[in-house]
Amino acid sequence: MRQTLLILAAVFLCATGASAQIVNRLKVDDPTFQRYAWGRMQQYNPDNLVLADSLYNAGVAGGNFKYKCLGLSLEFPVRFALGEYERMDAAVAEIKQMLGERTDTRAFYYPTLHEYCQYLISIGRASDAMLEARAMERIAGEEKSAAGLMYAHRIVGLIQSYRTNAWLAIQNFTQAADWCKQARAEQELPNLYILIAQEYIKMKEFGPAEDYCVQAEHYQEYFPSLRIKTRMTRAYLYNAQEDWQAFWDTYDALVADPLYKMQADSDARYSMDVAYLQSRGLFEQALAKADSLGTARDRHDRKHAIYAAQGAFRPAYGELNALMAEKDSIYIRVQNEDLAILDAEMNNAQLRQDAERLKNQNQTTILLGFLVMFAIAFVAILMQQWQLRENLDEMRRKNNEALAARRAFQKAMDAKESENDYRIKILQNRTTNMLTDYEDFLRS
Repeated sequence: MRQTLLILAAVFLCATGASAQIVNRLKVDDPTFQRYAWGRMQQYNPDNLVLADSLYNAGVAGGNFKYKCLGLSLEFPVRFALGEYERMDAAVAEIKQMLGERTDTRAFYYPTLHEYCQYLISIGRASDAMLEARAMERIAGEEKSAAGLMYAHRIVGLIQSYRTNAWLAIQNFTQAADWCKQARAEQELPNLYILIAQEYIKMKEFGPAEDYCVQAEHYQEYFPSLRIKTRMTRAYLYNAQEDWQAFWDTYDALVADPLYKMQADSDARYSMDVAYLQSRGLFEQALAKADSLGTARDRHDRKHAIYAAQGAFRPAYGELNALMAEKDSIYIRVQNEDLAILDAEMNNAQLRQDAERLKNQNQTTILLGFLVMFAIAFVAILMQQWQLRENLDEMRRKNNEALAARRAFQKAMDAKESENDYRIKILQNRTTNMLTDYEDFLRS
């Protein structure tokens, strides 16, 4: 129990690994990316709000949604650090609105939503984070995106870590690492290895924890920003093993590193300070520092460990009771969250079924309409064919009648001509006879 607070702080720091690897995922121009990268290096600095507004306004003025997304992605970590959660939600909602339908920006969309989810988890909104993870998993599955599935499993792993389900967290982080390899996103692997190591430390399985620490440290040569996360994980491992000298040396190296304050939030640093003071036997100072921790569970957990180390069993018992009450409250909240998640997923499933049913109905209606139109067209064609046949028959009848009439007329004309020929012959015979008789008369 005495190690729980420190590892929670380390988990939170390493959960931001996606954002720590600063990549030009939106393919903006180099000067703009350099400004953005500087902001990411100090993501919890309130001065980032000025830079965020500058990038956002440049996007509005130039009609460039990418600049606006960069500005918003610098804004919401600061809003988280300041406790302005509604403004954090609003910034992310605008990013989702701009990028939700754009498959060409998934390389920015997935890590940004992952970062938002780890903030939700840290403030106890695990159910909201789970719904985001389910939505991300659905989108990634439809698009066959290994990177999207990696981030979705990573979020679920963080939720299980928050709920102290270490083995379930390891399973999800391991699945995320497998998807990471398929996506060829090697820059994310060391962060996943660190998260897996931290869960093994919770289970006091120090051998696997050491192995994953070593694997993560191999990447420091390529990704120098891993230095703080690997050192914090080492510090937690040494603290859990009660290897005090190694812990103190690692702590001294951390606090001397200028990146420590820039990359670790205040709760992570307070947790490390409390563990250091307690290990040095500076109990009163450790108790005072523990009061600065952000959540009641963390404060009770750490103070109980400090009082127990002092041998002050009555206040240790009081802190333990308070811790158990807080854990019971968290357990009830987790059950309610699970019910809320189940209800939301059932509602989403019902909505998807309704949408599918409506789609099928529309398709059926379209098919029926097509069949009706086809039937009407077919009947019209048959009617046209029938009418054409009737017209052809009528034309044939009239042509036959005209031909018969023409033949009758021709026959009559032929008969008339024969009659005329006969009459002409008779007239010719009569003329010939008259001439013959006249010649005979003259001769007589």
